[in-house]
Amino acid sequence: MTIPFLDLKSPYVELKDELDVAYRRVMESGWYILGKEVEAFEVEFATYCETKNCIGVANGLEALQLIVRAYDIGAGDEVIVPANTYIATWLAVAHAGAMPVAVEPDERTYDINPAKIEQAITSKTKAILVVHLYGQPADMDPINILARKHGLKVIEDCAQAHGARYKGRKVGSLGDAAGFSFYPGKNLGAIGDGGAVTTNDPDLADRIRVLRNYGSRIKYHNEVIGYNTRLDELQAALLRVKLSRLNEWNERRKEIAQTYLQQLNDIQSLTLPFVPEWAEHVWHLFVIRHPERDLLQQKLADAGVGTMIHYPIPPHLQPACAHLGLAEGAFPLTEAIHREVLSLPMGPHLLPSQVQTVINTVGRCL
Repeated sequence: MTIPFLDLKSPYVELKDELDVAYRRVMESGWYILGKEVEAFEVEFATYCETKNCIGVANGLEALQLIVRAYDIGAGDEVIVPANTYIATWLAVAHAGAMPVAVEPDERTYDINPAKIEQAITSKTKAILVVHLYGQPADMDPINILARKHGLKVIEDCAQAHGARYKGRKVGSLGDAAGFSFYPGKNLGAIGDGGAVTTNDPDLADRIRVLRNYGSRIKYHNEVIGYNTRLDELQAALLRVKLSRLNEWNERRKEIAQTYLQQLNDIQSLTLPFVPEWAEHVWHLFVIRHPERDLLQQKLADAGVGTMIHYPIPPHLQPACAHLGLAEGAFPLTEAIHREVLSLPMGPHLLPSQVQTVINTVGRCL
């Protein structure tokens, strides 16, 4: 492939000296779980997200799962989730024994549609789990108003939106608690798996710190049935280096997105991303729509341009969710989006010449 969809090596090459120093610091410390590197990263990431607390955990799914568990949401409860998302959002609810109740997206932003949430709320609803999909914040003000009206918690899934802002405020600080993923391809990615919870609720933070470590705050004294889901020292040390570059790398993504938006705008058959004036998008993904998506993807592949589909099958049509009894047609807008979306190459190390090649190739293919 001439232009890969994602380049994971270049970030290491750019930061090689600093990452290698961080690696050696941890290896020579002789301390690899829940030490000074995790403590320092938690302080630095909480500051970055403008929250009072950060708890490092093993991955993004377990970050969300711990929040749901810490709020005592379980069997017999319901959690509102986006129909248009990656399945991890639904899995976090299902693992707690609760029922994910899906709501269709806003057709322009692809994030959950606040106007459709209230009709999905029942006496069993305990929380609204919002996803800032592709790097664009969801419309949080009406969601928070609804949550207060019905006494619900608001949980943010920030796996794709490190550094994004809603009306000037950072994601991760917009609800009661938020879960982040540091999967290698994320805007802030580890060299392996990693995740974090951010919250301004000190009691929730304390519960999650205990839950992540076998239900224990004192070694060999277990208060509750907990998990083993901890961010390790090595990933924390590497993430500290990359966090220092996150704003700069997000700016590079924004420049690429602006070039795509300006130069693909004249192709009538494409639907380009829409960014509301209140959103500061960080472009984890640049997602276009086309009615003949599969043919376009094949033509781009033949021309050497790598693309991905986020996502080819919506959660409600996955075999893993068959027990929910949601047949094809249950969420028509979500299903249409999943049939038509295509993600173009995006990342802070994509060269201007590569961006231009992608644009020219898309133009020739349509």
